[in-house]
Amino acid sequence: MPASLAPVQSAEKVKAAAAAIDALQALVADDMREVNKTIIDRMQSPVVLIPQLAGHLIASGGKRLRPLLTLASGQLIGYEGRRHIKLAACVEFIHTATLLHDDVVDESKLRRGQETANEIWGNQASVLVGDFLFSRAFELMVEDGNLRVLAILSRASSIIAEGEVLQLTTANDLSTSEDTYLEVIAAKTAALFAAACEVTGVVSEQGEKVEEALAAYGRYLGIAFQIVDDALDYSAKQATLGKTVGDDFREGKVTLPVLLAWRRGTDDERTFWRRTMEDLDQQPGDLERAIHLMGQHNALTDTLERARHYGAMAKDALAIFPASDAKQILMGVVDFCIERGY
Repeated sequence: MPASLAPVQSAEKVKAAAAAIDALQALVADDMREVNKTIIDRMQSPVVLIPQLAGHLIASGGKRLRPLLTLASGQLIGYEGRRHIKLAACVEFIHTATLLHDDVVDESKLRRGQETANEIWGNQASVLVGDFLFSRAFELMVEDGNLRVLAILSRASSIIAEGEVLQLTTANDLSTSEDTYLEVIAAKTAALFAAACEVTGVVSEQGEKVEEALAAYGRYLGIAFQIVDDALDYSAKQATLGKTVGDDFREGKVTLPVLLAWRRGTDDERTFWRRTMEDLDQQPGDLERAIHLMGQHNALTDTLERARHYGAMAKDALAIFPASDAKQILMGVVDFCIERGY
């Protein structure tokens, strides 16, 4: 079975990191109820399959971290308007649409411990409902009426798509550089984190410095979040998150743990990686050997250290804001995203 990723962290530290999400949810609970109502209202359609399929994913137990960040950014900067409610719903629709499309591309069967929409309703329905949710997101952007908001969120949508295509082109390619890997995750994950935070700064009209700081926080948090996700694919903790261990390995996705183990490996080990990742010639016991090699070369531990680096940058981005409960909670969210790996 997959081993733990790193030395055991103190129970107090892990508990405090987990409590950060509870604190985040409590901080914006009233606003989040409005966001949830908007999401439910806007995913309705006379075509019954649309709300049925969309509702399956939206109600599947995700933390809705991205819209929570949109709302918490408002608390951080003292925004007293209501425009960020629809924008938070818009962010969640974009995210949900990408998940529907990703599960089709990856041929995923489980998400958060439940059957994926494509497993239940098929690929065609999943792709088309994903398109519907993207359209709903753009309707919400237009309703806000701010061209900069529209530009930020529409640009994030296109960057996400570019990131997914770039990941597709790097699959099964062990010559992929770490810079290219970071380019992929900055696009497919961090772009929406950044946009989710930045748009609240735009509607608050507090200036470019605030907008840039919020965007930087979201961007670096998103990078750290995805790096940890990529490490978790080789961890027994995946089971507790409702995911299958080794999905990235089986698909030949060249993520940071693989790159580090490949770079540090012997010729014999590199032959193993070429067979399993480039040729996708995988045999019983190969996943266990991959995890063993990652442990032998500290690939998982060092992957999480990279995540800590970006997490520190996310915290640094908040330095311009005065001390507050919201700031403390957002700092704790960084710890939560990283401590998931332990």
